[in-house]
Amino acid sequence: MKGLKCGGNMYVILVYDINLEDKEGQRVLRKVFKTCKQYLVHIQNSVFEGELLESQAIKLKAELDQYIRENKDSVILFKSRNQKWLEKEFWGRVEDDKTDNFL
Repeated sequence: MKGLKCGGNMYVILVYDINLEDKEGQRVLRKVFKTCKQYLVHIQNSVFEGELLESQAIKLKAELDQYIRENKDSVILFKSRNQKWLEKEFWGRVEDDKTDNFL
């Protein structure tokens, strides 16, 4: 995850891709999932969303940097000033919207 340069609150969608070709991949996957769940709402497989302060985003990045293997894994953080600027559509199998508490 490259630089986080946003002031105040931000609405984020975080997605990750962990290479599971070796034993280490499963450990990394567990650690990344657990860390993301402390900050954001898990909405689908490797996708999380929610509101963060800039300081929380920086702390999340620092924690994930401990686990992400630079040449094998990736994390993408999509940022918006507010959820209202993001239109969300669900296609296919849709379960309860776990984010309906974000109004």
